[in-house]
Amino acid sequence: MAVQALKAELLRLLREDEEFRLAVAGLLGLDTVLGELKKLREDFNKLVELENRRWEENSKRWEENWRMWEENSKRWEENNKRWEENNRKWEEAYKRFEAIEAELKGLREDFNRGFDELRRRIDALGARWGIASESAFREGMRGVIERILGAGKVERWMYYDREGEVYGHPAMVEVDVAVKDGEHILIEVKSSVSRGDVAVFRRIGELYEKVNRVKPRLIMVSPYVDPRALEDARILGVEIYT
Repeated sequence: MAVQALKAELLRLLREDEEFRLAVAGLLGLDTVLGELKKLREDFNKLVELENRRWEENSKRWEENWRMWEENSKRWEENNKRWEENNRKWEEAYKRFEAIEAELKGLREDFNRGFDELRRRIDALGARWGIASESAFREGMRGVIERILGAGKVERWMYYDREGEVYGHPAMVEVDVAVKDGEHILIEVKSSVSRGDVAVFRRIGELYEKVNRVKPRLIMVSPYVDPRALEDARILGVEIYT
């Protein structure tokens, strides 16, 4: 009975007493607000935890990135050191090459000077040999020719070529040895024989034939003959003994 009376009184107050009605409505709304606030706080706490985890993960990533940057920096430092060392080695090698090149240049110059000097001496020796041995060679050739070709007369043949048929201008033409014994043999003695020497000797033979009306046998004697001169001699009909 008391409960029913209390309910009836409460309903009356809600209908008739606006202040009471607002107070009750406020109390009822506060619970809802408190519930929402609690939910918001829970959601906020979850969000904070999530952000904290993200920050921790990001911090780990940043730490890993920094570690990788430090390792890369070390690698770059090592590479720079290697490049510096390689550059130093290349500079040393280049200096060595320069020194070797300078030494080779000096050796080449010394060699060229020595070779020129040797060539001058050989040329001088050849000239002296040609002048000094010419007469002795003719004397010696008498015995050789007589033994190989039979009895014959060895003499010096000289002729002034006014028309320049041999050298292209008027000049005295000489043959080291001329042998006449039925067959005419012209022998030219030289320290070396080139293609030009063969051609000149062939023209001397042609001049001899023109002057004496006898086609001579052409023989060249030399310790050195250019291989190309050998082929020219074969074509031109010049015998070469070396």
